[in-house]
Parts: sequence; structure tokens; C-alpha cells
Amino acid sequence: MKRKEFIKQTGLLLGALPALGTASLPAASRTTNSKPFDPMNWPDVRDQFALRRTHIHMSTFLLSSHPKPVADAIAKHRQALDEDPAHYWEEHFMTAEPEQQAAAGEYLGASPDHIALTDSTTMGLGLVYGALKLRPDQEILTTTHDHYATEMSIKHRADRTGANFRQISLYDDPAEASVDEILSRTKEAITEQTRVLAVTWVHSSTGVKLPIKKMAQVLKELNSSREDEDRVLFCVDGVHGLGIEDVTVDDLGCDFFIAGTHKWLFGPRGTGIIWGGPEAWEALDPVIPNFGPSVGVWMGMLPPDTPYITPGNYFTPGGFHSFEHRWALAEAFRFHLDIGKSRVQERIHSLNTMCKEALAEMPNVRLHTPMSEKLSSGMVCFDVDGYTPGEVVEEYHRHNITASTTPYRESHARLAPSLINNEDEIQRSVEVIAEM
Repeated sequence: MKRKEFIKQTGLLLGALPALGTASLPAASRTTNSKPFDPMNWPDVRDQFALRRTHIHMSTFLLSSHPKPVADAIAKHRQALDEDPAHYWEEHFMTAEPEQQAAAGEYLGASPDHIALTDSTTMGLGLVYGALKLRPDQEILTTTHDHYATEMSIKHRADRTGANFRQISLYDDPAEASVDEILSRTKEAITEQTRVLAVTWVHSSTGVKLPIKKMAQVLKELNSSREDEDRVLFCVDGVHGLGIEDVTVDDLGCDFFIAGTHKWLFGPRGTGIIWGGPEAWEALDPVIPNFGPSVGVWMGMLPPDTPYITPGNYFTPGGFHSFEHRWALAEAFRFHLDIGKSRVQERIHSLNTMCKEALAEMPNVRLHTPMSEKLSSGMVCFDVDGYTPGEVVEEYHRHNITASTTPYRESHARLAPSLINNEDEIQRSVEVIAEM
């Protein structure tokens, strides 16, 4: 069916489609299904999740359901820790985290030595921005499009160091944002005092995806004439691109990449990563001691210059964590690699494009997310005439569709089609708006 024909028929189809029941139905079986998982089959991918099928889930980016390989790994570690916590921890604490770093490195095309493990995007932002070596005559430059966690992490550091904190807008109308506009505003905003440019890859407020690689090229040109201690560090909150976009850290070209892994990547809840370039890590002062090889140095068991105390280890916060979750993170990276990063990207972009094209043709809808895949990713933000964003979400809830509002000063309704969705669910979701 062509898009225009689809939109014209949405009002009729809504009444014809069977209602989603309110009674809780059994979740897709993850233990009794003997058929091997086929990562090339999208229904098989959906069946790896225990999400209840009475609802359409359009907000799994907030906190993901665990796919079967991740859930199984968590269960295995939890049982072993419950049975003999001290011995199980002693047997694994020196090897389990390097295994997670290795899996993250494979996925990102990065050295595991440069990857630190965290509990969330917010923790990662706090560890990077809160540890920056800054002089009072330097500044951190960020944007008006970033999340509260970025804004406050930077503000706290500016308050402690005396460095300046400045924000710019990279676009006025997100739906009309362009690469040239974003790059020109970035370049114009950089001054001699700018030490850090902090941005968000995909804006959860509008769905705009920044051209990170091209922004990195702009900074590379500006940095060519600067001393190391004055070079502009490019820091990226990548949480809403990780698990969607088929890129490596070399493709992005930033200095720091910070992301939670319990969203689009479907990693264990309470996990995240920081990747930093070899020279970039030197711009940070560690805040929380690590419990890896550095403990051996402290106890006199290893020499102070032990070579395998890597930046990733050194900046990974020590202490006791939810080990059954942290040690299962590698399974999430493998799950995506089994499906194929390029296939994941193509699938999510395809579903989001379908959603955007349908909404864009509705006269009662104002779409805020760019249509171009170069400037958008896995979120669709919009307004419906005569309704607040909260009322739009409530209408979705009446139809057993889980949507969300953007938690910013200027809020919009938001859908986020992902790997757990299909074309029929996109169709049902836009039909609700056509009937409003």
C-alpha cells in the first residue's frame, strides 16, 4: 500500500482492527521454545523478549527488556552468587570485567583498554565531566538540546573549577535542521577559551541526530594550531545512537563516547560504558578508585608501573556492583553482532521512516524530527493539534500502546520504533493519531 493510500484509510482501519485486550497474556516463551534462534528472522528476534503482547511497546529505549541471552547470563551469575558469593566473586572479578570490555571493543571497533564500565549514561557523564582538568580561563561549550544529566554534570564542574559554562543552539526548527547549519553554528561558537565541546548524538527532545563525524572534522581543523592542553575535547553522549547506528569510534572521531547500554542495545539494566581516546583520558583526574589491577599495586603485589593498568581499568569505578548484571553485558553486544549492525540500523530506520511519513501527511500533526536518516535515528517527536503531549500519551495508553513525552522544558509526544516492533504495530500507532 502506498503511503498516501495508507493515511487515507487509517480512520476506517482503526475500527476494523481487533482491539488489544487488557487481560495479561502469556509472554513469548524464552525457555520452552526448542527452535534455535535465527538472528536473520525479525519475528525470531522479537521472540527473544518476554514483553507482554497485550501492548505495543514504543518506549523500550527508556529501559529495555532483556533478550534471552542476556536474561540467561544474568540468571546464571545470580544463582552462582547466591550459592557461594565470596568464592564466585573471587574466581571472576579479575577476568569478568575485561570480558565485557573486550565485547564492547569488538562492537565499537575500539581497544578494550580504552573502555571503562559504568552503571548508566548519567554516571558516565558525571565521571567524565566531573573529572576534567580545567583552568579558570577555559570554558565548556554545550548546547540547549542536551539532557539534564549533561547540563548539571557540566555546571557542577564549572562551579568547582571556575571555568565558564556556555550553551548554544545548533538549530531553531528541528524538522528543518541541516548539516550545514549545525556545522556553521558549531564553528562560530568555538573560541580560544573553549576546552570542551559536549554534545548529544541523538536528541531525545526532538529526535535530531547530529553529524558527529563532520563536527569532529571541524574541531580537528581548529585544533591543528592549538597546544595539547588547549585542544578542544569532543565529548559525546551517545546513548540514543548506540545499538542503532552502524558505526565505530573511528567513524565518529570524538574524544569521549559515553552511553548507557540498557536502552537500544538491550543490555542488562544498570550498565554503561565510557570510551576515551588514548590521549583524551589524560585530560581527566580519576574520581572513584578502581578495584582491578590497581588494588594489586596498592597492596604491594604489583609494581607501580604495571603496564596492564589501562585507562579503561583505571577509570572504571571500583566497589561492589550488581555483578550478575555487569558480567552479562557482553551478551548484549554479541546479540547485536549476531543480528548484524547494518541490519539493525536498516530495520530501525525503516520503521521510523514509515512512522514519520505517515504522521507527516496528517493535517493535525506537526512533526519535529527530521525526515532525513542522516539527521534522525530511532525517535519520532511530534505534536497533535488541540492536545497536550500528555494527552496524546494518555490516548495511546487507552489503546494499550506505550508512548512517552519528551522530559524537557518544551515537551512533545514521542514514539520510538525499535527491533521489538513490526510494521503492523507502526500502522496501529499512527492510526490512533489519525482518529484524534
